[in-house]
Amino acid sequence: MVVTRIAPSPTGDPHVGTAYQALFDYIWAKKNGGKFIVRIEDTDRSRYNAESEKRILEMFRWLGIPYDEAPDVGGPNAPYRQSERLENYHKYAEQLLEAGQAYYAFETPEELQAIREGLRARNINLGYDGRARSIPLEEARKRVAAGERHVIRLKAPREGSTILRDELRGAISFDNAGVEDAVLIKGDGFPTYHLAVVVDDHLMGVTDVIRGEEWIPSAPIHVVLYQAFGWQEPRWIHMPLLQNPDKTKLSKRKGNTSVEWYRKEGVQPEALLNYLGMMGFSMPDGREIFSLQDLTEAFTFDRISLGGSVFGWDKLKWLNAQYIREVLPFETVAERLQQHLQEHGHAVPNDDFFKGVVKLMLPRIEVFSEFWEKTLFFWTEDYAVNEKAQNNINSGQDVLKALLPRLQALEDFSHGSTHDLFKAYAEEAGLKLGKVMPPVRAAIAGTMESPDMGEMLRLLGKERVVARIRKALL
Repeated sequence: MVVTRIAPSPTGDPHVGTAYQALFDYIWAKKNGGKFIVRIEDTDRSRYNAESEKRILEMFRWLGIPYDEAPDVGGPNAPYRQSERLENYHKYAEQLLEAGQAYYAFETPEELQAIREGLRARNINLGYDGRARSIPLEEARKRVAAGERHVIRLKAPREGSTILRDELRGAISFDNAGVEDAVLIKGDGFPTYHLAVVVDDHLMGVTDVIRGEEWIPSAPIHVVLYQAFGWQEPRWIHMPLLQNPDKTKLSKRKGNTSVEWYRKEGVQPEALLNYLGMMGFSMPDGREIFSLQDLTEAFTFDRISLGGSVFGWDKLKWLNAQYIREVLPFETVAERLQQHLQEHGHAVPNDDFFKGVVKLMLPRIEVFSEFWEKTLFFWTEDYAVNEKAQNNINSGQDVLKALLPRLQALEDFSHGSTHDLFKAYAEEAGLKLGKVMPPVRAAIAGTMESPDMGEMLRLLGKERVVARIRKALL
């Protein structure tokens, strides 16, 4: 059975890169009738944030990426927080010590800094020179028992090469002279990522490790650990990274990387998942809009492009617009939009008037965050009149004065009736319709960037329209 996992670190807002990796972990497991595990990598206690862990799990639920095992749902491999699995890591670190494949090291931070500087001066790309390898284990244990601060390091091979067999790239060879004697157990007794991820993946039966290509340089350490324990390696799949528009690695310095930011902007979870599914993968028929089920059925690793994909806001907004206009049911869109507005302090009832405004405005917005500003004139009389609209009001005074009594007398305020009224007045006054409509639009909306005039008038109703035109008269 295929078993995949994701092990995010709860140190901040959930990253779109985490969602991206989780998506492919999930679909690969489900495509093969397997299971998907969420494990929390919280061994860096200085950066651990309990609220961040909560938001990570909420992100998966919001996106619609179900998991089979996790801290909040449990499972046969519990516990799912690495901080609650410390006995396992110490047990296996001890096994490596006894086998001569790991060793205690006692350098102070100052000594380590001097070692690094010396290696750098000799153009050796390592962070440690292995000098503690020669300390006999019995002597090292006495120093540990005496309370001397220490770490446990991997005794990496110094000769030959280590091969990473990556599903997307084939065999990648690493010269063992460049493989780090990585720290496995830190001075605080917590494991590093290197030991914890290998031990946990083995104990949880993970068969396929799908992660970002930034882990390739560290992969030989993990391969060496699997070999040292005598365990079968998982299938390694290192996915291309998400990129900024300038082709650099996606980072918050150059754009928004928080899933929560996109949620607050009103991006729909289905659209975000769809967009992440397009990152590095292309559907066989070339379509850009597809469901999670569609993606699961079509997915194969041989359609992954290693060049990396640009995660761009403009493209995501375009895709989101397709979802709110065409893909999602209108009732779902209206309900979600109302919830979005409430979360941002704008309480509006989900009634027929609201739905009418939503239907009118969907062609004019791409994300929910654009809705309120563009529709303010529907909800209040205290809306701003921009300069362009004011100019149209000023130049269209004669038109507004002539139309006011006609609109007051109009009993049927439907789209067709108001249009016929404007057309009749234009013919009578010898004006083009394009000269009649702008001052009315400016007066009732305060902007020239507003939706269909007839529907706008119908929704606002005669009383409000007449009052606004009267107010616009100088």
